[in-house]
Amino acid sequence: MSAPHNHSEHDHHGHGHDDENHGSLKDYAIGFILSVILTAIPFWLVMAKVFDKSSTTAIVVLAFAAVQVVVHMVYFLHMNNKVEGGWSMLSTVFTVVLLVIVLAGSIWVMYHMNKNMMPSMGNDVHNMQDMQ
Repeated sequence: MSAPHNHSEHDHHGHGHDDENHGSLKDYAIGFILSVILTAIPFWLVMAKVFDKSSTTAIVVLAFAAVQVVVHMVYFLHMNNKVEGGWSMLSTVFTVVLLVIVLAGSIWVMYHMNKNMMPSMGNDVHNMQDMQ
């Protein structure tokens, strides 16, 4: 007969270092609450029309989006400069660069779509009123 194996010793040595990279329930709860708040505030800003200019609203909403991406990276993806020997920091820099490109590109596309889509439509309304 073989001696029973003590799994607690094996588990303690084999997987102990992985637990420090994973978040606790408290970390996930904080991340969830921050995500809800960072979603609710921009929703309220848009629905209540807090700012007179839509460009101001867009900039504030994009700022909240950028902060929310950082919250997700920290609380859900557990990215910091200690994880995976610094590779996590490199991926953070890459994420920030992509975030800037996507946000700036989105603003640029929306601005030009708004400016260039059906430019004569506003003139048609004035021409129809002149005809009557």
